[in-house]
Amino acid sequence: MFETLTKGFRSAKQKFQGLAELDDKTVDEALAEVRTALLEADVGFEVVQSFCKQVKEKAVGVIVKVRASTKEKVRRVSPEDHFVKICHDELVDLMGPVDVSLKFAKKGPTGIMLVGLQGSGKTTTVGKLAHFLEKKHKRPLLVAADVYRPAAIEQLKIIGEKLGIPVFAEPGGSPPEICEKAVRIAAETGRDVVIFDTAGRLAIDEPLMEELSEINRRAHPANILLVVDAMIGQDAVGTAKAFNDRLSLDGVILTKLDGDARGGAALSVKAVTGKPIKFVGMGESSERLEEFRPDGMASRILGRGDVVGLVQQFEEVVDEEKAEQDAVRMLKGKFDMNDFLEQIGVLKKMGSLSEMVEKIPGMADAMPEGAKIDDRELDRIKAVISSMTQDERRHPERFVVTSWEEVIDGGKRKKKRSAFYDQGRLRRVARGSGRKETEVADLLNRFATMRQMMMQIGMSTGLLGKIPGFKQLAQLKKFAGVDVNQLASMMNTPSAERGHFQAPQRNVDKGKEKRKRKDARKARKAGRKRR
Repeated sequence: MFETLTKGFRSAKQKFQGLAELDDKTVDEALAEVRTALLEADVGFEVVQSFCKQVKEKAVGVIVKVRASTKEKVRRVSPEDHFVKICHDELVDLMGPVDVSLKFAKKGPTGIMLVGLQGSGKTTTVGKLAHFLEKKHKRPLLVAADVYRPAAIEQLKIIGEKLGIPVFAEPGGSPPEICEKAVRIAAETGRDVVIFDTAGRLAIDEPLMEELSEINRRAHPANILLVVDAMIGQDAVGTAKAFNDRLSLDGVILTKLDGDARGGAALSVKAVTGKPIKFVGMGESSERLEEFRPDGMASRILGRGDVVGLVQQFEEVVDEEKAEQDAVRMLKGKFDMNDFLEQIGVLKKMGSLSEMVEKIPGMADAMPEGAKIDDRELDRIKAVISSMTQDERRHPERFVVTSWEEVIDGGKRKKKRSAFYDQGRLRRVARGSGRKETEVADLLNRFATMRQMMMQIGMSTGLLGKIPGFKQLAQLKKFAGVDVNQLASMMNTPSAERGHFQAPQRNVDKGKEKRKRKDARKARKAGRKRR
């Protein structure tokens, strides 16, 4: 989502490598990169100029202390870290302060009117907002006030039915009358929040604005929120300004931030209109509405991730007690493909994989430039696991076949073990899932690697007494050169017998094995005769 901005700030940060002072020339060079990135991301020109001016005033002439003491320990601080900190603070000021509150009426139902252009995602956002408020112990009523767009009323009814939330609609009626009547219905039925899904247009026109003004006058909503499609870039800012001049908005909801949005709208809306961004929407799921956090957004733009946002997403879809139990089982290596399938379901609930990767600190720098994360990979994995039998899911080692052969090593007879995948099982699973045999084998490799790695981490001294084990990620390096087929062969082997084995994916050639044993016997006989 913020690829353009992140790339620009990364280039700017590199200008300070090897320096101890943020001098005027270097700051100008860095800000040139930042300015280009902001303009390419469709941030308003005046906003860009103001941002760069503020950063330069705070950065020029600052001599960076090499060490910064905290209560925990002494940390090394570089000029680029200092520059990034200044940029982070300015981005937060640009998009903040935080104001995600909604005004609720002291008596009677609270009205929330969503307005915006056609195609901005108002109807979907109505459902998301209703679900969000329901989790806050509110009892919303949805109002279908868009009587012009084909199937708009039916779409809202389907959303309401899915969420178990009532929808009030009068096809062909006047939108102001529908909204006014809905408030009375809500009061009579014990609904404490009324959310109006109003009509939109392809562009702002007088009939649209007059109708919205009439709804505002007759229904008296406590909150008027503008729904803005982040993908339209700088046009979103002009739209927000026009609606605010006419209706006096209470806030903005940015939608489609999981798409190819360049991020310009998020940085410009607050600066131009003065109205806070209340929520951000991603995807079609009713769960995908988040309270806007300027610091989290700024961290993601700078490529530093957003751990708080990631944890919040995780907490919404995961049962804490079960997660702890699963974690202990994983660290003991006692998890199987059924658990793997369950974790895939959790990840899909959390949203886009690329969005989650953006929120992991350091991943923006670690990912190769231009690399894309395919969200369909989870569906492919699910298809492969679903094609396995229950026994194979519980015991993935069933896919591994081992054979022993006698070899002469230094004049001594020894047994050597070979491990490889059962081609019959691979072929059956591949056909059932519509994937290739190599893809099934690759999944088994990755699963074996993950299980072995978790066991190694779980055996690390003192891991379970520390939070949350990030230091142990260095152990991943130990597996960088390990043949994953070896790990696959180790899944069904006691730890005392484990060693390094060749694990080619091949069928057993019984004739070849027989000839090898025969040659070994001849070699032993020849050795005895010589003695």
